[in-house]
Amino acid sequence: MDVKIKATLQFMISGPSLEDALAEYDELTVEGLLREILDKAIACDAIKVQVLEGPNTLEDYDKQAEVRPEG
Repeated sequence: MDVKIKATLQFMISGPSLEDALAEYDELTVEGLLREILDKAIACDAIKVQVLEGPNTLEDYDKQAEVRPEG
């Protein structure tokens, strides 16, 4: 029997780690990255991922970094 699981996930990641993860999985978005990770880890079907807050692409990350420089 198939079951549907709906979850909320929140995490923090450094910019360089985000870049590395996207490159390793050959993905352009955080949504795509999370889909790939779940699919490889537990072979899910019909994975839906939506970023509600935070950057979804490296371009989005760069824009946030410009507005809020570290240091």
